[in-house]
Amino acid sequence: MIGCLLFSLLPASIFFVASLAFLLGNGFTLMEILRDPAQQSGQSSFLGFLSNIGVWLWVSSTAICFFSLFNSKSSIRGKEMVFLVGTFSSILAVDDFFMIHDRYVDQKLCYLAYALTAGALLVRHFRKIIAVDSFSFILAGTLLALSIGTDLIQSRIPLPYSIVQVFEEGFKFVGGAVWLYFCSQISIDHLTSVKSRVCHQIDTLDHQGL
Repeated sequence: MIGCLLFSLLPASIFFVASLAFLLGNGFTLMEILRDPAQQSGQSSFLGFLSNIGVWLWVSSTAICFFSLFNSKSSIRGKEMVFLVGTFSSILAVDDFFMIHDRYVDQKLCYLAYALTAGALLVRHFRKIIAVDSFSFILAGTLLALSIGTDLIQSRIPLPYSIVQVFEEGFKFVGGAVWLYFCSQISIDHLTSVKSRVCHQIDTLDHQGL
């Protein structure tokens, strides 16, 4: 009961109240804060459907990684990769949901930061990625790079803007799905490795008669 209060009820209540106070203080009305954009605009509930599902992919990747992180007792090195992948996923989720690179931060800086982060992750945990699932990591990176590349040169592509958007958003959506798969593989490997080590230690103690 205490755990439920401390880790769900209390944080959710604080977040809800703090969000209301902050947004009201910045000129938003209660209905603007509480109601879905489709309700406020009177549009279909499917407005921005694929974009919203795309955010779910990043959020799901984050949740899977941190679930495996908090439900294992591996070494710091063992947890590091899962933490970095989960954190990177959460940043992508926030960016996609709030359109950070479209409205608040220069998109080239964001894209450069993402490329450097993915590159550093690959260099830092190259052996682990190769051992678990290098194909999905490379495929996800390639698809997301194609989405970014399309975004950067869209004004030079001799196609209608809507068609260019199909390719840009399509690459990002499918790339997000592949990234989710990669995160699930990393998390499964992390939990399985921890379980295998524990079982091995128990077997060793049994053989020693302890």
